[in-house]
Amino acid sequence: MNTKEKILDEALTLFSEKGYANVFVGDIADRVGIKAPSLYKHFKNKQAIFDAIIDQMNRRFEEQAKAMNISGNDASIDASIYKSLSEDQLLKLGREFFLYYLHDDYNRKFRKMLTLEQFHDVDLAKVYSKLYVDDPLSYQGMLFGFMVTAGILKTDNVQIMTLHFYAPIYYLLTICDREPEREPEALKLLDEHIKQFDRIYGREN
Repeated sequence: MNTKEKILDEALTLFSEKGYANVFVGDIADRVGIKAPSLYKHFKNKQAIFDAIIDQMNRRFEEQAKAMNISGNDASIDASIYKSLSEDQLLKLGREFFLYYLHDDYNRKFRKMLTLEQFHDVDLAKVYSKLYVDDPLSYQGMLFGFMVTAGILKTDNVQIMTLHFYAPIYYLLTICDREPEREPEALKLLDEHIKQFDRIYGREN
């Protein structure tokens, strides 16, 4: 790990422990083992570190999606992929995504930091909503919309169907964040949720 990567890693750890507002550049430098002027050679301020963490999270997600043989960003491409998946393959994909978000160090720490800060900082509350509510619902809404148009799923309200799918997953994720010992229970519920969703909305295997 080079110095720039270590700065991001230690900054994110501090943000998740103390909250974004309570961490200063000097704290990050101390944790890395360098002086503040040396840190400024890599990032001009704390906001630049925060932005770089988000960029790194996006890169990690793209790598994960690629490893799972999906786009993760282009709903039209992924709709054609999901169409050909068996239920077992769909369950496996669902688990892989859930476990990635639950255990990926960047996502886990970033989510904890935003959970702490969302009630104190309006801008960070908006970041939380964008990353963990608005963006997933937007992508999944487009994905399901393509699948409904293709006759793979059946509904007269894609928006509500999208909420039916995502809300339980988000709930299970937050439960596991607070109570990690409930992960096995959550995974079983996730499987049952995906299978029931499949039955209710009529995905054709």
